[in-house]
Amino acid sequence: MEVRIGVQNVAREIVVETESTHEEVEKTIAEAIESDKPLFTLTDRREKRIVVPTASIGYVEIGSDTKKSVGFAALAE
Repeated sequence: MEVRIGVQNVAREIVVETESTHEEVEKTIAEAIESDKPLFTLTDRREKRIVVPTASIGYVEIGSDTKKSVGFAALAE
């Protein structure tokens, strides 16, 4: 699943590919904001940890769990 995080006063967004579900990502972020934790952490598919200051979050876009296929399909005649 792809997660995009917009950070205040930063032109580029943070993009994380994670194995976590939509619900797990949303819960992690909500808990960090509600409990006033200074940082929140996500782990990507390669086991790298991404740490973001909670107070600097501008927005979070959580992608879908479905995989997109790329390529050409044979057309029926």
